[in-house]
Amino acid sequence: MSTLPRSNNRHTRQRQVVLEELQAATCHPTADELYQTVRRRLPKISLATVYRNLDLLRGQGHILRLEIPGAQWRFDGTTQQHHHIRCVQCGRIADIWLDHAPPPLDRVREVTDFEVIDQRVDFTGRCPECCGCPDRQN
Repeated sequence: MSTLPRSNNRHTRQRQVVLEELQAATCHPTADELYQTVRRRLPKISLATVYRNLDLLRGQGHILRLEIPGAQWRFDGTTQQHHHIRCVQCGRIADIWLDHAPPPLDRVREVTDFEVIDQRVDFTGRCPECCGCPDRQN
């Protein structure tokens, strides 16, 4: 678990607990789901405080916000470059770690006049629980 560095923003216990709980989660929780988890450690924390801290942590680059069309934002405590796969049936999200390089940005720059600042590749499918498939760890 990482500890927040001191900066112009106050380092608060609430912010540290939100970060720790998000980094411990493997399910890419919504703010509401994370709020329920954080309340086990900080019973008096408000949902607004969780949202405010998630926004601040994202702005500082400590966490990722996953924006899925038609669904609540989900959050990821892992900021290393990786992809996600989402189950189209239950909405579960899992990390994907690939050994190969991402799509070549030089080619993207050749076909657009945009300044590329980020890239994202999302995958969809059905998780093992929804499709009745055996769990694969390849």
